[in-house]
Amino acid sequence: MVAAYFSPIWWVSLTAPNYPKEAFPDGIRIHFHFNGVFNGCKAPAQTKGSHASEILQADLGDDIAEKEGKKTVGAEVGLNCVHEMNTINHYVGMYPIDTGAPVEVPMSKFFFGFFAVMMLAFMAVKRRTQLLILGAGFAAVAVWMVVDQFVLGQLNQFAEHYYHEASTFFNQPEVLERWTANLKLATKVATGGLIAAMLIVMLGVWKIRGFSLLLALIPAMLPVFFVLDYAGWLWFFGHNMHPWGAFTVKPFMPTVFGEGKVAQFSTYSYPYYGYALLVIQGAALSVALLIRRKMMREEQG
Repeated sequence: MVAAYFSPIWWVSLTAPNYPKEAFPDGIRIHFHFNGVFNGCKAPAQTKGSHASEILQADLGDDIAEKEGKKTVGAEVGLNCVHEMNTINHYVGMYPIDTGAPVEVPMSKFFFGFFAVMMLAFMAVKRRTQLLILGAGFAAVAVWMVVDQFVLGQLNQFAEHYYHEASTFFNQPEVLERWTANLKLATKVATGGLIAAMLIVMLGVWKIRGFSLLLALIPAMLPVFFVLDYAGWLWFFGHNMHPWGAFTVKPFMPTVFGEGKVAQFSTYSYPYYGYALLVIQGAALSVALLIRRKMMREEQG
């Protein structure tokens, strides 16, 4: 599970006839991690500046492409497909990729801490030992979370990053300030919700005998949680496009798994090796869960 957190979980690529293989051998490719979205292109740019800007210049005209291209790329830069895809998405009125999952991304490390403590507690057999592990582990995660987000100011720093990314899409300070305020509020609610979940887990293990099985079942569901959240944000991006895009595209559901087609672009969306690690973890925990359930039944007998 820890290895999966630092690994790419899913990859997405766009290809089109006007994106040559020699410049984009993998297409416009990005990698989704739990803690953000990263460049998935391996080869450096073969030409000066952004190839996407050159294509947009040919498609849209010099004035529009040059005006927008200066905002995202400079001269003689390496190939960054996150920027390339944002440039493409901008012209159909789609939000920048980094504005997706604004609560989940900065909070993901604490969710993983929460799951890790549950798994450590599940390794213990006696209820008293489980409660001691849960109490110490959850306290450490809660303190880490509060100090990181509020004392060290990571929440404010991420909010500034979110504001900057959204401002590249459109410049309406009053709207962006409201969005940023909502982000901070939602993160605070998520922080309180995670602490409440810790208390509920401890209370459940203390009072209900079979509740301890959830200590393995919930982390085992991580692959499902990711796909649900990923699909939800894809739906949001595809159904909340702004009308001032240079191209008009009807609301659509981007491809979650497999191949799709949007305008002249072919889209590819597939799990990567980090997701395989999550599946292996889920399978191992499922076996452990069945063994523990059998042990509990034998003890009752």
